[in-house]
Amino acid sequence: MFYRNFITTRRYLLLILAGWLAWGSLLAQSGNDTVQVHQLQEVGIYGQAKPSSIRSAAPLQVMDKKEMERLGLQEVSEAVKRFSGVSVKDYGGIGGLKTVSIRSMGAQHTAVSYDGVVLSDCQSGQVDIGRFSLDNVSLLTLSVGQADDIFQTARMAASAGALNIKTAAPQFIDKKYQGQVQLKGGSFGQINPSLIYAHQFSRSLSASVTADWMRADGNYPFRLQNGDQVYAGKRTNTDIQSLRTELNLYADWLRHGTLNLKAYYFDSERGLPGSVILYNDYSAERLFDKTFFTQAFYENRFSEQWSLRANLKYNWAYNRYIDVNNKYESGRQVDRYTQQEYYGSATALYQPIRGLSFSLAQDLSYNTLENNFADCPYPERLTSLTALSGQYRHRHFSVTTSALGTYITEEVTSGDRPADRRRLSPAVSLSYQPWLSQNFRIRASYKDIFRVPTFNDLYYPRMGNTTLRPEKARQYNAGLTWMGSPFSGTFVRATVDAYYNKVSDKIVALPTLFIWHMMNLGEVDITGVDATLSTELSLSDEVKLLLSGNYTYQKAIDVTDPGDKNYKDQIPYTPEHTGNASVSIEHPWVNLSYSLMATSDRYMLPQNIEDNRISGYTEHTLSANRTFSLGRCKLRLQAELINLTDKTYEVIKWYPMPGRSYRLLARINF
Repeated sequence: MFYRNFITTRRYLLLILAGWLAWGSLLAQSGNDTVQVHQLQEVGIYGQAKPSSIRSAAPLQVMDKKEMERLGLQEVSEAVKRFSGVSVKDYGGIGGLKTVSIRSMGAQHTAVSYDGVVLSDCQSGQVDIGRFSLDNVSLLTLSVGQADDIFQTARMAASAGALNIKTAAPQFIDKKYQGQVQLKGGSFGQINPSLIYAHQFSRSLSASVTADWMRADGNYPFRLQNGDQVYAGKRTNTDIQSLRTELNLYADWLRHGTLNLKAYYFDSERGLPGSVILYNDYSAERLFDKTFFTQAFYENRFSEQWSLRANLKYNWAYNRYIDVNNKYESGRQVDRYTQQEYYGSATALYQPIRGLSFSLAQDLSYNTLENNFADCPYPERLTSLTALSGQYRHRHFSVTTSALGTYITEEVTSGDRPADRRRLSPAVSLSYQPWLSQNFRIRASYKDIFRVPTFNDLYYPRMGNTTLRPEKARQYNAGLTWMGSPFSGTFVRATVDAYYNKVSDKIVALPTLFIWHMMNLGEVDITGVDATLSTELSLSDEVKLLLSGNYTYQKAIDVTDPGDKNYKDQIPYTPEHTGNASVSIEHPWVNLSYSLMATSDRYMLPQNIEDNRISGYTEHTLSANRTFSLGRCKLRLQAELINLTDKTYEVIKWYPMPGRSYRLLARINF
């Protein structure tokens, strides 16, 4: 019954969105053509603009393509680690899973969007950012709380923070094609060729294709301290082979709007390295991933007052996990999971007068999960998100408010299902500039948000609990931002934010009489400070020195039960101090970059005792690159030395990270 109802709902959704698109085209054809073309040009310029972390009323960090290349970054996770207030869980190895958590709230509270559409994983609620390439990324932004941009989907407002990955659209100037051929290689058998090609078919239609293949054995040496003894070994079962392809179609119909179509496919096989305990790191676990999604994005500005954005997406993900071990009756365990999502969104923006704007966003999504377990309940989830937002901008201040309405209902073929969920989540942010002559601002924000239990939380065999309540979070932030040129030839940006997060009904796995069980038994207080500083100094007409640094202080304590031994202890895998810094020199002959990342001690379990402590670490990286002009082509050569001091450290306990390694890159653009 639920499925038939959804099919009907989906048809209505498609008809509604198709009606939005058709209505947009009709409105765009009416009115004065000159005015319409002028407004579309403004939209195009706005879309290319780099967001300002200084003017934002809520914490926002930005990294563009130029900065990524200056630092020699080659993976999305490497770039994200350079944002303050962020932790990336890395299980080691080139193919290790990598998830993002903002301000210790957990990966399930962090949205990851790809070209404006949030990625989903209804099974675990966590997105592996390791499956995305940095080669075709033009911009990364990390926002916390109520974002300034109200012209977005409702799902973007449904998380505590969001990592936005924006790919580069082709720019055709004097020819109808452009391309890039690249080869990366490095330690531990890493080989990674890739290709990007774009073609312009007409003034209004172009396309691009990206292909990326990577393999590595990942068998790196490591040393592990165990008391007074040092164990030296070599990681095994750390190999990976992956293929990533992406096809984009861009249509620009001027007054009729713009349409972008994307198809993405990812296929990988990787070993899952085991934890190194008692000198044994044996693991025969293998993970096979296949992901396909296709999405459509339409935008039109009908007039000076009205604009529309619409999105459609279909996502299919398949995972196969194999573990060969004598502990199983058949000698192996094979788990298969298949999840699907149908998603649609429409957002209208209304700007009645200069400085005042309102938006209304409606999202609908339908998720399913299947596995090969005998008692699989085949859960289905229908989610409706409605976001009403308003924003006012004045010369001295800006204020942004929103209210997110959530309705979720689920069905299963067997067993119990959770009750329907309804919730209203408010958010507000403020920014004030006391002196117009000084680029100094005071900002504050508040957001009330929650996350629903994942399908694993609810239905995993013997552990799942369908009575779980949503995990709720309240976020408070106050900060200062400044940008200016204190001396001739210098440019400085600085931000500092203090915050407090309250997480209640935290979903945790707790042992019962015989098995572990998912429960709402957790309350966490998180206080912290994020600070960023960057400066540019012109040493001469051709030489520039760039300095940047981030620092985070964070106290995330468990306040669930005063009688617990871990009461007011730091929660697992949350360092009190983290930071990173970089020094770059841009020179006509060669560009050099040095960077370091530092993390203080952490604890692997809730109780902060010596046996649970994970030592802090610093990692140093040196990069050099130069770009040569070869006629109409450009050749870029780059070399990196990672972990210069050959430091042995762990991000996750008993999962040692690689020591000193190198990477080489050669790329030609034509």
